[in-house]
Amino acid sequence: MSKVRIGIAGYGNLGKGVELAIRQNDDMELVGIFTRRDPSTVKPLTDGVKVYKLDEAKSMADAVDVMIICGGSATDLPKQTPELAQYFNVIDSFDTHARIPEHFANVDKAAKESGHLAFISLGWDPGLFSLNRLYAESILPNGKSYTFWGRGVSQGHSDAIRRVEGVKRGIQYTVPIESAMEAVRSGSQPELTTRQKHLRECWVVAEEGADKAKIENDIKTMKNYFDEYDTTVNFITEEEFDAKHNTMPHGGFVMRSGLTGDGEKTHQMIEYSLKLESNPEFTASVLICFARALARLKAEGATGCKTAFDIAPAYLSPLSGEELRAHML
Repeated sequence: MSKVRIGIAGYGNLGKGVELAIRQNDDMELVGIFTRRDPSTVKPLTDGVKVYKLDEAKSMADAVDVMIICGGSATDLPKQTPELAQYFNVIDSFDTHARIPEHFANVDKAAKESGHLAFISLGWDPGLFSLNRLYAESILPNGKSYTFWGRGVSQGHSDAIRRVEGVKRGIQYTVPIESAMEAVRSGSQPELTTRQKHLRECWVVAEEGADKAKIENDIKTMKNYFDEYDTTVNFITEEEFDAKHNTMPHGGFVMRSGLTGDGEKTHQMIEYSLKLESNPEFTASVLICFARALARLKAEGATGCKTAFDIAPAYLSPLSGEELRAHML
């Protein structure tokens, strides 16, 4: 199989992570980076890779097998993914859970009309955690599912903070409430509200002269991001931000507490966890393996939009079916 030719749309933390992940996969090749910035200011980590204006991307349609879109979910991806699906097979990591059905419909329409294939909402949640929820609930139909995130940096929520008027720099940490996790592990199957499961910590460098009270209120009342949580907004200097908030760890847990057997009295517990030193680098690695699956499915004639639920695991691996059955089954 020839190498999958990858384009990267957006060259922030996630875009750089995709570039690094391509290096670890011999069947992948980076053919271009597309940015809204001045291309002359962008310095790729890979020798010989050219940088183009994002507006010029459609002229490169024949050179890219899969365009990986690395913008933010708040405002970038709802616009960029349907637009780029007119010209490319695309993948994104759209993570605003409440808006996934709407985003799917928009991307599916654009991809089907142009004959392209699109994968959306891929990463670790949504993505890998979504799959684990599906497996667990299918296996243990009598039970309850729980998802906890953190403690770690949410790229989507951090991006949303930075879009608030008056914010110069911002980062958000999602913090699981330990007592809630222990209640789930006990088998008691507690009813937990969104507020009872997580805290949200925001660290903000405000623009000079900005109204900090308004910034705090805008963050705490932001629909689909902070309005359902106990949220703290901490204002700090740029020096403190650089010293204490310069990495992007994350992680989380998917749990399913269920009952089986005669009288359904036997407690069964499924728990899947991730501990990540770099959220964007791990998300990028997920996107890359799904890029392989996309190329394979497109070669079979697939079009339209798909999610992690629609893609057979064997399509993700560089190994053949024979090798997978011999070494992993």
